[in-house]
Amino acid sequence: MRQSVVAHHRWVKRLAAAGALVAFVAAPVAAIVFAVTHIGLVVVTAIAILAIGAAGWVVVTRTGPLRFVAAAIVVLALATIVTAFVVVLPVLHAVRGLVIVAALVVGGLGLARYALGGEREAPRVALVERAGSAHHPVLFMNPKSGGGKVERFHLVEEARRRGIEPVVLARGDDLRALALDAVARGADALGAAGGDGSQAIVATVAIDHGLPFVCVPAGTRNHLALDLGVDRDDVVAALDAFADGPERVVDVGLVGDRVFVNNVSFGVYGEVVQSDSYRDAKLRTAAEEMPELLGPGGRAPELRFSGRDGAPRATRDLVLVSNNPYDVGTIGRFGTRPQLDTGTLGIMSVRVENARDAARFTALAATGRAWDFPGCEAWTAPSFTLDADGPVAAGIDGESVRLEPPVRFRMRPRALRVWLAPSAPVLRSRAARAGLRRSTIAALWRKLRTSPLPRRDGSRDGTDAPTGIAATSAARRR
Repeated sequence: MRQSVVAHHRWVKRLAAAGALVAFVAAPVAAIVFAVTHIGLVVVTAIAILAIGAAGWVVVTRTGPLRFVAAAIVVLALATIVTAFVVVLPVLHAVRGLVIVAALVVGGLGLARYALGGEREAPRVALVERAGSAHHPVLFMNPKSGGGKVERFHLVEEARRRGIEPVVLARGDDLRALALDAVARGADALGAAGGDGSQAIVATVAIDHGLPFVCVPAGTRNHLALDLGVDRDDVVAALDAFADGPERVVDVGLVGDRVFVNNVSFGVYGEVVQSDSYRDAKLRTAAEEMPELLGPGGRAPELRFSGRDGAPRATRDLVLVSNNPYDVGTIGRFGTRPQLDTGTLGIMSVRVENARDAARFTALAATGRAWDFPGCEAWTAPSFTLDADGPVAAGIDGESVRLEPPVRFRMRPRALRVWLAPSAPVLRSRAARAGLRRSTIAALWRKLRTSPLPRRDGSRDGTDAPTGIAATSAARRR
C-alpha cells in the first residue's frame, strides 16, 4: 500500500514536470503572438524607448534650452507609450494578454518547484562554532545613520540591558581612535551600528586585533548586513550576536591600505557625492553636477584600466569595485553578493559615449539585457589597478574621498570574523526554489525521462530517482 502511494506521488511529480515544461514553452509563444497581433504597438513602444534613451542623455549632459527640449521629448515619449496601451489597445485586451503570460510563468514556476523536490535548502554559507561569548563587548553607534535608528530603536538602553558598552558618536569624533581606545580598555568584541562606512572602520580595528565583529543594521541601506545574512528589519535582534550564535569568516577588500566591506565607486557617482549638498538634496545635486561632468568639455576625469580580456579600457561614467562580486544576472538578487568568501574582487564598468549609445543601452535595459551593451562589463579578479591623470573622486562604502592614481585594489581573504545572532535569516533553511533557468529546464526534462523503478514482480512502478535539487540533497545526505 505504501509503495503504491509513493509511486502515485512520484507520477504526480512527473506530471507536474510536464506541465511546467508546457507552461515555459507557452509563455514566450503567447508573448510573441501578442506582439505580432499588435505589431504597430510594439514598433511605437520601441521607438519611444529609443527616444527616451537619446533625449535622456541630452538631459543629463546639457544645460540651457536644449535640456528643456530634451526633457519635453522624454515626457512626450512616455505619454506616447501610455496612450498606445490605454487608448489604441483596448484595456481589457491588453490586461488579458499580460495576465495570460504572467499566469503561464508563475504557474510554470510553481509546478517546477513541486516537481523538483519540496526539499529544504540548507544555508549556503560557511559557519563555525564560536569559542564563547564576549566578556567586554563594545558597540559604536552613529546616531545620524538610517534617519536616527539608534534613538528610534533605543539601542543604547537595549545594549546596556545585554551588558554591551555603548559608545555614541558625537560630531568630530574619530571613530577609529575610539575603537582603538576600547581595545586598549579590554574590549574583546567590537560592533558597529551605522552605515557601511562606519562598519568598515570598526571592522578594520577588529581585524588588526584578532577580535570578532558584530554588524548592527542601523544604516540606511545596510548592504553589508544584507549580504552577511543579518535581519535588516530587526535592528535590536542583531545585538544578540554578542552573546550567542555562530561565527562567519568573510573577506574584505583593500583600496591601497584602506579596508572596504562593500564597494568603491568612481566616475559620475564618485564625483557627485563630493558635493556638500548631496546628502540633503541628491537629485537636485546630481542634476546640477552631471552636465558639468559629462557634457562637452566635461570635467569628469578619464579612468583607465585593463578590461576583462586584459585590453586597455577608458571611461568617465562608472567603474565600481566590490568586495566579492555582485549578482548581476538573477532577477530578485541583482545587486547582492551571493558569497563573501570567494577571495576575488567584483569589477563593473559602464561607458556611454553619446545619445545613440544611451538609446541602445536604454532599449537593452528595457528588455533585461543591459549587460549585453558593449559599453558594460562585469568580471572578477584578485587584484585591479585604476589610473588617471590626476586625483580621482571615489565613494568608499558611501564615504566621499579623493585618491591619488594609480589606485590599487586587492583582497584580504577570510580576514574578518563576524558573529551572527541566532535569529539571523542566513541560518534558516528555506524551501528549494526553481527559477526560469536552463538548469531548471534540464532538471524537468530529466524528471520526465527517468526510468521507473522495478516492482517486486519485476515490472516498473513509475517511480523515479531524485533529480535536480532533490538529487543534490540526497547526495549530500549520503
